[in-house]
Amino acid sequence: MKSWFLLFLAVIFEVVGTSAIKQSAGFTKFLPSLAVAVCFVVSFYLLTFSLKVLPIGVVYAVWSGMGIVLISVIGHWFFNERLDTPAIIGVTCILSGVIIMQVFSKAVAH
Repeated sequence: MKSWFLLFLAVIFEVVGTSAIKQSAGFTKFLPSLAVAVCFVVSFYLLTFSLKVLPIGVVYAVWSGMGIVLISVIGHWFFNERLDTPAIIGVTCILSGVIIMQVFSKAVAH
């Protein structure tokens, strides 16, 4: 269970770091640029603990999939970015894939 919690934290740091990229204005603003670096280092560090227990394919699928879903929501709420219907369907498919892996896959250690 600890591995899943650390993976969740890694996703959160990755999403914050990705959001900070937009705020960094091409790495011309110091604080958002620093936030990008710190968040990505912490995210990858936390991933190393999850990879000790969970399969790499599962970890990466959850990390990247949940990152895509969360950054899409943040883009909508905070950056006024709108997704069209095909994009919403695509993000829904990604989320569905992560859920299917979690619920049905024997490769996932529960």
